Amino acid sequence: MVLRRRAQTRPHRRRDRHGRGLRGPLLPASLPAARTRAERFDDLVLDAVELLERRWAEQLAGVEFAVEDVPPSDPAPWEDDVVPLGRLFPAQGQRPARVVLYRRPLETRADGDELDDLVADVVVEQVAHLLDLPPEDVDPRYAD
Repeated sequence: MVLRRRAQTRPHRRRDRHGRGLRGPLLPASLPAARTRAERFDDLVLDAVELLERRWAEQLAGVEFAVEDVPPSDPAPWEDDVVPLGRLFPAQGQRPARVVLYRRPLETRADGDELDDLVADVVVEQVAHLLDLPPEDVDPRYAD
């Protein structure tokens, strides 16, 4: 038995069932509703970081802030049966310190409009851990 490949023609395009092709965007990119959940989450993190950088600019000068969808499948030893909402990776050699927030666990944990408060709290907790200070000293609004 001899297997033959089909001759390479032009790539197969996927179309909807009516043959009209893919639809365009529902909203213009200039409208706020056109932003994805991930983009809106990134904005919440940036807002929380900006508030802290006003007060702690010198201490946070080399710190990187990042967002990932989910935490890695290999938890840290102290994360026993708990899904982390954020994690601090201390500086090592040439690599700066990095604060990572996990979008999906935070969105799952927050109810309705509480997501911005929860994101701000997690950012404050991670920065407090980095600076070796209590969270209330990093941001006085943390206790509220």
